[in-house]
Amino acid sequence: MLTRKQHQLLLFINQRLNASGICPSFDEMKDALGLKSKSGIHRLISGLEERGFIRRLAHRARALEVLRLPEGAATPEPTRPGFAATVIKGDFKSAFAGTSAENGVESVQLPLYGRIAAGTPIEALRDHSNSIDVPASLLRGGDHYALEVSGDSMIDAGILSGDVVVVQRCDIADNGSIVVALIDDQEVTLKRLRRKGASIALEPANKSFETRIFGPDRVKVQGRLIGLLRRY
Repeated sequence: MLTRKQHQLLLFINQRLNASGICPSFDEMKDALGLKSKSGIHRLISGLEERGFIRRLAHRARALEVLRLPEGAATPEPTRPGFAATVIKGDFKSAFAGTSAENGVESVQLPLYGRIAAGTPIEALRDHSNSIDVPASLLRGGDHYALEVSGDSMIDAGILSGDVVVVQRCDIADNGSIVVALIDDQEVTLKRLRRKGASIALEPANKSFETRIFGPDRVKVQGRLIGLLRRY
């Protein structure tokens, strides 16, 4: 039997995982439940874990998997063995020289633009000799591309340095989405987008980094994160 807050938190985590494939941050959980501190979230998560509703994923920052929902609630979408949300785990040995799908899974080849790094617009990163195969089921409508992540500014969103992110190309994105943003036509970064009045905030998912705020004419969205692949 779950408490009301445990029930609310479980449904919130499940909703966010199904919508974006990324676990909400403790701050987002705290705000969603109207709590004053993150210590309450830690207690709720421990209670859900003890009752077998969720489990923590090892070797990933603040990553959770929903195992089951309370009776009467929607069943969480099943995940394939070895998979967590939309994170594709495996040995992508030739990510920078092209890869091939294995185990008969239908795949789509995407351009691999290289490392997302400050100082370079996305189009300048394009290298037609590099591509990567991703499961077709991961993709949505429209154009997509892949980027290798450099740095740890998004580790609390489960995005680690060396991960390959799958991005849906777009020039607008919902508030709170993780996007590839071009700043002043010069600097590219992967951050969470927040609109605050006439300003745009690009939020990291790491307390060691500061949120940066810009005027609306200084930031161009170049894509929205829809999943990532991790090599071991």
